[in-house]
Amino acid sequence: MNIYKVSIAYVKRSIGILMGSFIFFSSAHGQITNPVDRIQLKPIQVAPHTYFVQGYPEMGNSTNQNFISNTGFVVTPKGVVVVDALGSPILAQKLIAEIKKITNQKVVALIVSHYHADHVYGLQEFKKIGTKIYAQGEGRNYLSSETAKQRLIASRIDFAPWVNADTRLVSADVWIDQKTKLSIGGVDFFVSRVGPAHAPEDLMVYVPSEKVLFAGDLVFRGRIPFVGNADSKGWLIALDEIEKLNPNIVIPGHGNYSVKPAEDIIFTRNYLKYLRDSMTAAAINMDPFEDAYKQADWSEYEGMPLFRAANRMNAYNVYLSIQAE
Repeated sequence: MNIYKVSIAYVKRSIGILMGSFIFFSSAHGQITNPVDRIQLKPIQVAPHTYFVQGYPEMGNSTNQNFISNTGFVVTPKGVVVVDALGSPILAQKLIAEIKKITNQKVVALIVSHYHADHVYGLQEFKKIGTKIYAQGEGRNYLSSETAKQRLIASRIDFAPWVNADTRLVSADVWIDQKTKLSIGGVDFFVSRVGPAHAPEDLMVYVPSEKVLFAGDLVFRGRIPFVGNADSKGWLIALDEIEKLNPNIVIPGHGNYSVKPAEDIIFTRNYLKYLRDSMTAAAINMDPFEDAYKQADWSEYEGMPLFRAANRMNAYNVYLSIQAE
């Protein structure tokens, strides 16, 4: 057994728990009491039968109800297929209400791009209406983890009252471990595992008839990506897989939808490559992370939303992951 690699894995898991603890601590000092509900979801039609809802480019909090990620859905003659459930039950309720304004079809399937809080805390609302939930099998490891437990505890404070004691983690009905074609109402949905990348359980969903790809958090637009405990090397490979599909539209996990996918993928790719390039020598030579971080030129990214919140942690994760490769 490589004790060094085991220790790196332990540190990375600990970082996840500490991040949850930080959210808990900061929430206790910044929680909004009885916040007013001003959040509106506005589905935008991006293809003949496909709709997109964009979250805010900011950190989750009580004011925004953790509405920081995107969702989308496709209306078929036999039901609606949704990708991702948003970051709180109230947001999922609003999404379901918006879908009902567009179609009388029931939501028959929901595909989880990955089990991060801002994408899955709304799942329980879809279970209530009988929606079948699909996710990649590695998601089971997250659901049973201490990180997931601590993150939910913290979120019940950070996003109160929208995430509360009644909010729970929801398991998938169907676990997908290989490329799968779902055919619903004559519309094909190609669901592919592309993790470990942003998350171990990453899925992307391609709808050929719409030429639309739901990329989850493999693609970020308009803000610094959240790398967390990602596999940056695998993530770069996943971006290559997206380009091979040549979609007309890419719906990312964060930021506006893309009508020029090839161009917009470049931002995420270049950011990940720069993280790796700036951290590789220090990681291999066991030089201090802080020295490597200070020596890097972040001027291209420091003006972007969430740079201060995410960039240092992103770089540190990449530093650790390169040591473990």
